[in-house]
Amino acid sequence: MKALIIGNGGREHALAWKIEQSPLVKKVFISPGNGGTALEEKIENINIDINDINQLVLFAKKEKIDLTIIGPEVPLSKGIVDTFIENKLKVFGPKKLAAQLESSKDFAKSFMERHKIPTAKYKTFTNIKNAHKYINKEGAPIVIKADGLAAGKGVVVAMTTQEALAAVDSILEDNLFGDAGARVVIEEFLIGEEVSFIIICDGNSILPLASSQDHKRLLDSDLGPNTGGMGAYSPAPIVTPELHKKIMDEVIEPTIEGMRKDGIEFTGFLYAGLMIDKDNNVKTLEFNCRMGDPETQPILFRLKSDLFEILLAAANKDVSNYEAKWDEGAAITVVIAAENYPNQPKINDEIFNHNHNHKDSYIFHAGTVLKNKKIYTAGGRVLGVTAKGDSLKNAQEQVYALVKKIKFNGMQYRTDIGQKALKKDL
Repeated sequence: MKALIIGNGGREHALAWKIEQSPLVKKVFISPGNGGTALEEKIENINIDINDINQLVLFAKKEKIDLTIIGPEVPLSKGIVDTFIENKLKVFGPKKLAAQLESSKDFAKSFMERHKIPTAKYKTFTNIKNAHKYINKEGAPIVIKADGLAAGKGVVVAMTTQEALAAVDSILEDNLFGDAGARVVIEEFLIGEEVSFIIICDGNSILPLASSQDHKRLLDSDLGPNTGGMGAYSPAPIVTPELHKKIMDEVIEPTIEGMRKDGIEFTGFLYAGLMIDKDNNVKTLEFNCRMGDPETQPILFRLKSDLFEILLAAANKDVSNYEAKWDEGAAITVVIAAENYPNQPKINDEIFNHNHNHKDSYIFHAGTVLKNKKIYTAGGRVLGVTAKGDSLKNAQEQVYALVKKIKFNGMQYRTDIGQKALKKDL
């Protein structure tokens, strides 16, 4: 069988790497892919933009692709799944209406409110004056979010009223995020520990994946600006069997059921970003309608089951008979970013020692390009260095030993990925 992956990040490299291992798959295409996927023997990069839906459809037809898997959020929000289905092509991902859970924070919040899914209280504004009034009334800390898609950077956790007012001004007045910031969602600030909880859904049945934890801030100790994610580990020790059940009962199942009640079927990956407070109460921060990046890398590194077989079953509305099997240890991904990320990252720096792939470690590429048999930086988040071990501590030692071997100008990474979980175990 043939598979097509849409996307060019670390998440898509990991998906292609895992799907290529399936005995059912004889060829994996990725569009457009990156420098790392260009080096993979059994993966072929296709030079079609992720948003050129018609060309992607033509390619899938020409190559007789058996399953297309959509990695990033933007093509989902543009209705790529709807178009593939209309063309009788097998595809895994949510349709445009369902993808609104991610593409509009206002849609997601009103959905949660309607279906009694626990979340932070909020208000949505298009008017600056009214937004300012609300902030002055509520005070800080408070969270300001651009309504639409902003590549993981449209959230400001404002610790002062002044910072919150400035964030509203930059989104609504200065048009910082373009159309994505035509509305702002202002939310109460929640205290606790964040967890990423990802499931596969075929429209009815739900298959949970292993728990994970992301690190959004650029710098150690969760300091600095928000990013697309600087590292992740799996499993997240905070997600005990009891908490897992609670998340399924209070968030995941009501979401899938709520979509159904609203006349919207949800097929695809659903990612719930959750806040767990000290009493183990769960609140939903956000939904994504795809796997997280970098969470995909440690999750898939631990997955023992055939991912292609599971996703094909889900696309055929038949995932209820499947169970995901996991490596009992832990896996960690450390993201190495380019100089000046998350602002205007520097590109075209040659990367050295980027190819140390073994049974227990792998370097997934994100913002890279292959030129004249050399790999260069081509984006903000450059590499997702991943390792597993029989414990989180062991995985952490392995991953940082590998990170230290990699060299390029201005590279930056966090040195504390996994630390939060390790403190719990002490």
